[in-house]
Amino acid sequence: MRPVTVSTEVPYPPARVHDFLEVMAHHERFTDHYLTDWRYSGPSRGFGARATVTAALGGTRTDVNIEVINSEPPHRVVEHNVSAGGRRQAHGIYTIAPLPDGAGSRVSFTYTWLCAPLPERLLAPVVRATMRRANHTVMRRLAAELTRYEGESGSATPPDRRP
Repeated sequence: MRPVTVSTEVPYPPARVHDFLEVMAHHERFTDHYLTDWRYSGPSRGFGARATVTAALGGTRTDVNIEVINSEPPHRVVEHNVSAGGRRQAHGIYTIAPLPDGAGSRVSFTYTWLCAPLPERLLAPVVRATMRRANHTVMRRLAAELTRYEGESGSATPPDRRP
């Protein structure tokens, strides 16, 4: 199946965005509309950080194992996902790039199926559309959570807009 990519722009530099995304527990904050029951293992951030979640999407529920397999600060975080008893394997790749005007970052998330169960392959256009909708919501919520996170860490104003 062809990959699905969604993006958003945020008023924070790539290093700040990467720092947030590299912590596995932060993902729960912006994906809990369809990924629930988070259970963590391994390191809290970066390579080897893992979570098992329950995905409820398209009328089905399944456990998904997620593991960070690569982290290239400040531009990329790669996760490997396994579900459906190993019949579905995918990579979720966050790519972070500075905006041309230097006023923040463009964050893209690409979900690439490495293998998928036959019914999903047969319904690929529907499956891809469902994933695209869910991940558009993820990107919108990620932008909001980054703002909340910056506020929690004592810097509610984006770094490039501070007096």
